[in-house]
Amino acid sequence: MKKFPDTLLIIFGIMIVFIALTWIVPAGEFERTLANGREVLVPGSYQRVEANPQGLGALLQGPVRGFISAAQIIAFVFLVGGAFGIITKTGAIDAGLQSIINFSERHPRYRHWILPLVITLFSLAGATFGMSEEVLVFVLITIPLALALGYDSITGIAVSFVGAGLGFAGAFINPFTIGVAQGIAELPPASGMGYRLLVWVVTTVIGIIYIMRYALRLEQDPTLSPVYELDQKRDLGQLGNAEQLPFTAAHRYVLLALSAALLLLVYGVGQWGWYINEIAGLFIGLGIVAAIISHLGLEESVAAFKDGAQDMMTAALVIAMAKGLIVIAEEGKIIDTLLHTIAGLSEGLPKAVTVEIMFLFQTLLNFFVPSGSGQAALTMPIMAPLSDLLGISRQTAVLAFQFGDGLSNLIIPTSGVTMGVLAIAKIPYNVWVRWFLPLFLLLCAACMLLLLPPVLLFEWA
Repeated sequence: MKKFPDTLLIIFGIMIVFIALTWIVPAGEFERTLANGREVLVPGSYQRVEANPQGLGALLQGPVRGFISAAQIIAFVFLVGGAFGIITKTGAIDAGLQSIINFSERHPRYRHWILPLVITLFSLAGATFGMSEEVLVFVLITIPLALALGYDSITGIAVSFVGAGLGFAGAFINPFTIGVAQGIAELPPASGMGYRLLVWVVTTVIGIIYIMRYALRLEQDPTLSPVYELDQKRDLGQLGNAEQLPFTAAHRYVLLALSAALLLLVYGVGQWGWYINEIAGLFIGLGIVAAIISHLGLEESVAAFKDGAQDMMTAALVIAMAKGLIVIAEEGKIIDTLLHTIAGLSEGLPKAVTVEIMFLFQTLLNFFVPSGSGQAALTMPIMAPLSDLLGISRQTAVLAFQFGDGLSNLIIPTSGVTMGVLAIAKIPYNVWVRWFLPLFLLLCAACMLLLLPPVLLFEWA
């Protein structure tokens, strides 16, 4: 069978398409203004501007400009990867995973509760403080966890990456999406909570059922996994059959330090506004503490750090290339034209149809603007007054935005987080699309149905 192109080749091909679009799509811009310290579009201000088609120079410079644009998150990936290299060197994770295997063997009735519990926790993280880039940290834990339980690496990234994405799409208080969108739409903060909680439960349950059905099929026949051969080559792939590692006091203290760091991460993001810099610093500190607890020498610790950072090289390249796509679209001045054209399609249609067009529009736009807060700032200044004209509540317009942004983030190749997660897991993009596409379509159908009650059955203020 012909091998599917490497992820970097896929992104470079999309970059060429973006270059072509800057020659085809008319250039246009909305006026922008500052509102509550945020740059927002001025409704009705769209106008054609002089075209700025991108050429060979933009194509060749795209990766470099992507590195510059994504410098912070790329540094984050390298540094956190290095810190986890030290933690892995201590052997604490291997010993802890073997303890989970032993527990599931001693208490088989609890085995099938582990994954749903982990998915729910990640979904809560996505729904409350908007876990996104942070998932790049957690897949380093959930992949070996899934392998230790006898599943595969797809299950490993599903419980964390998809779990957080489910919460992100069905969020009820995420300040980076709902908070920004409601602020621009002039809605009270955290309003509409009742229906949003129902939405979160529905999206999370759908994801849990899909992932667990897949995991149960793997229990019957592990070779059904599309990454079965790949996982056999992983160091942790044979963990269950490996020689039993003693779970020492040092291992216990390292895992306690890791747990404390993860709890501090959640609190810091939610309460202190932590982001990339603070989280990276937290894990560097964790790596130092783990080295001290395990009595690793300086040379041994540095070597482990470099090995862990080196493992993140492909992920960093993928993230830079994905950001380069967005730089080309912005420089070519085609994003605002796309926004203006698709927003106009909803005028004069029934409310039930219009709200679905809003959802589809936000999904399409997310391919070009894979940023929740960025897309909210870009579209809500138009969608909010448009929803007033069409007789649709602004809460519903916000819900259409968060669905379109959140779900597609899990599959689009322009998302640095999506491609970074796959690069870390060493899972080809086409394999992920084949696995995730049925769940994506199922979630899209559910979200389209969830958009109808506020339009047809009750007034959502």
